[in-house]
Amino acid sequence: MDRTAQLIARPTQGGIAYDPAVEAQSLHARAARVLEDNWTGASTVPSRGLYPHQWSWDSAFIAIGLRHLSPLRAQTELETLLDAQWGDGRIPHIVFNPSVPLDAYFPSPDFWRSSTAGRAAGAPRTVQTSGIVQPPVHALAAWLVHCADPGLSRARGFLTRVYPRLAAWHRYLLHRRDLGGGGLASVVHPWEQGMDNSPCWDAPLTRITPAPARSFRRADLDHGAPEDRPTDLDYGRYVRLATDYRDAEYADGRGEFAVEDPSFNALLIASEHALARIAHELGATGTARHARAERLTTALLDRLWDPARGMFFCRDVRSGDLVPERSVSGLIPLLLPTLPREVTAALVRTTRGPHFGLGTSTRLVPSYDLLGEAFDPHRYWRGPAWFNTAWLLERGLRTHGERPLAEGLREAVLELADTSGFAEYVDPYTGEACGTADFGWTAALTLDLLHDEGLSDGPGRSEETVPVPCR
Repeated sequence: MDRTAQLIARPTQGGIAYDPAVEAQSLHARAARVLEDNWTGASTVPSRGLYPHQWSWDSAFIAIGLRHLSPLRAQTELETLLDAQWGDGRIPHIVFNPSVPLDAYFPSPDFWRSSTAGRAAGAPRTVQTSGIVQPPVHALAAWLVHCADPGLSRARGFLTRVYPRLAAWHRYLLHRRDLGGGGLASVVHPWEQGMDNSPCWDAPLTRITPAPARSFRRADLDHGAPEDRPTDLDYGRYVRLATDYRDAEYADGRGEFAVEDPSFNALLIASEHALARIAHELGATGTARHARAERLTTALLDRLWDPARGMFFCRDVRSGDLVPERSVSGLIPLLLPTLPREVTAALVRTTRGPHFGLGTSTRLVPSYDLLGEAFDPHRYWRGPAWFNTAWLLERGLRTHGERPLAEGLREAVLELADTSGFAEYVDPYTGEACGTADFGWTAALTLDLLHDEGLSDGPGRSEETVPVPCR
């Protein structure tokens, strides 16, 4: 039996309801093949060509899908990432594979210089990483991975080992990154939020003098069409920000770019709830973590919610103003279980309305406002639809009882993952594939939706706020 066949075979333990039979060319089998082909032995690359290293939030989403194939490998995915955690608690956004040539990806390890420039922040000496972070999906992923096979997880001490690292990661964000003083975490680089070239960053980035184009070579253009990728001007500003952060030895709070983002903080809140569940599994009550999640939810509403426009917006910490750009980021707080009902109702209306068009004009939720001046259906995070944001919104819709809309979104994700060849992202209107193919989290989240463990079809509040056993 080859390795992919082993991955998709019915397990003999763990109590997971797997497909009774998986045909060789089924969507399930092809998604499993993508994850197998992208596996390095200790982690999964997003794609072999364009992204040949381990990415932080990619690995969290990939682990969520891997749990249906191999709970052990899903645990290993997260453990490998956490082994590269810095002493100050940050989880770097890239863990570099030393066997990959330096020129295969930019910025490469020799740009970040983590072991030297990051020494004061506790960067590891035995592995090279970037110095910035990505959205904190990790505790949520760890909890779901545990639930896939609680017996294996307990036997390996999985939660016992990852809990203190995840707690340190959250402490870093809640203390070192509360740059606005309002209780929310700030990102200090567009890459940290994950939606790299979103129009939400355009205004804050105008303060940044771009690095000269001759000072770097964009390896991404070797694998992606220029019209699908960020512009050279944007890239120059990204490089300048990263250079300044590195030269300041990765100290937080000094740069000109600091933004409170709704999806970044919503994922932190969701992961705080997950940490509460993990704490309960380990014998604590989790009450303090649930309380912290509720304080963060209040701060999110106070600082980023706009009732007149029916969604959340980024706040530019340096100017103090909300950024008036409608991004899918402003819908992702729908994931949170204890939002006021009037807020969730408004978010659903906005998701279905003319700015995002779910269920009417678009197949998947676009990454940016359909009516916005900067909308582009093919350019990275300036309009195309992504599968990870679709997965988060599907989960949020189910949490708040929007079952028909959630089911329609689930079906669209599965269809477009299939027809696009597990594309990195797609045209929100047509589903045309964009970016690279055989993308890791697209395959992984396809597997998760195929298994469709699902959330409750009601409001979901008691399930999310009270520690419960694994389903």
